[in-house]
Amino acid sequence: MMSLHLKTVLRSDVSPRELWAWAMYDFANSGYTTVVITALFNAYFVTMVAGDAVWATLAWTASLSVSHALIVVSGPLLGAWADHHAAKKRLLAITTAGCVLFTALLYFAQPETLWLTIGCVIASNFFFGSGENLIAAFLPEISRTRALGRVSGWGWSLGYLGGLITLGLCLLYVMWATAQGQTQDRFVPVTMLITAAVFALASLPTFLFLRERAVPRINQSTRLRDAWSEVWQIWRRLHQFTDLRRFLLCSLFYQAGIQAVIALTAIYAVEAMQFTTQRILLLVLAVNITAALGAFLFGHLQDRIGHVPAIALTLAGWIMAILLAWAARKPALFWVAANLAGICLGASQSAGRAFVGVLTPPSRLAEFYGFWGLAVKLSAIAGPLTYGLTTWLTNGDHRRALLLTGSYFVIGLILLTNIQARRGRRTALRADRQAAKAFALKDKNTP
Repeated sequence: MMSLHLKTVLRSDVSPRELWAWAMYDFANSGYTTVVITALFNAYFVTMVAGDAVWATLAWTASLSVSHALIVVSGPLLGAWADHHAAKKRLLAITTAGCVLFTALLYFAQPETLWLTIGCVIASNFFFGSGENLIAAFLPEISRTRALGRVSGWGWSLGYLGGLITLGLCLLYVMWATAQGQTQDRFVPVTMLITAAVFALASLPTFLFLRERAVPRINQSTRLRDAWSEVWQIWRRLHQFTDLRRFLLCSLFYQAGIQAVIALTAIYAVEAMQFTTQRILLLVLAVNITAALGAFLFGHLQDRIGHVPAIALTLAGWIMAILLAWAARKPALFWVAANLAGICLGASQSAGRAFVGVLTPPSRLAEFYGFWGLAVKLSAIAGPLTYGLTTWLTNGDHRRALLLTGSYFVIGLILLTNIQARRGRRTALRADRQAAKAFALKDKNTP
């Protein structure tokens, strides 16, 4: 029964094992965002490595912003190069190795190694974000167009399970270390080794079983500047893709809010709610469960009600979650807000990835997902950095910074109203046909 259902959502040459291998990358890399960016290392960086200085939150958000700026510059280039050379999988292997290595080097994070720590945060997050763009570009190759929401949701929900398992292993170690009388400067660095090891091991199925279906479009001697030329040509022609362009702008705003929440949840819990390390870990464990449910259930809902209505529903949920968290003075209401945010986090991230696949020409998957990654990474600069600047300028007022974060979701919801999924899909397919005809004509005229 399950195999029959999978035949209706997967492309004809895709096996269930390959779907699992693709989704396992979401499982593998989620531990990095959960432990390093969201739950544990960010608060450790602010309170221990940066000594809880007034500039500590700004230093953390600035480090992430630098890494995202590097992805903004390199993302479209890597995507264009991957499309030309059918090299998504090779580049994914390189970015995975880089993230694993620099995450492991965070083991040495201490007050006296502040600049080394910042360098490793920048490098690990750069490789993580680059890999995230590449694995997303495989989605339309394995899923039928009508099932992109479901397949993306399956991968994202499995990813949250991976984050749960990695965070659970770290929590068990933290509890053991705390019982032994160790302080956070001893046990937090070890969790970086745990996170790196899980990432490396869990990503192996992806490299063993996921196929590279793209066909090289040019010979292997093509220079990088040719890829840059292609990127700029696509950028100049982006005005033809009205709905894709509008959704990239919409993503830029609402993803700014999401990236701020991901990067600063633990810091807000410590600074505004006075949570302990163990309570933060338990909170993030619970949020990962609700996020997995949100990604899985909303993936099915997205295919039923449409991409735009589903994303609008998640943005409305985000606005409610931010208002509840801002109003919370006691842990109970903050837990409610955090879990509502978890549902919306899984749903909105999965839905956005799937919607880009609808609006993208099939022959330009890596390249256009590179532009989606560009929008997400620009938002990852704007969201956390404006939060950090607000706390610095207001002498540590995290609640005011949270309200600023909520405004990004309001703007995103407004921009979403002008986007039409069917029109965007027709535009993408028409552009693909035109490109195929042009390529065939050029090939025919080549002696």
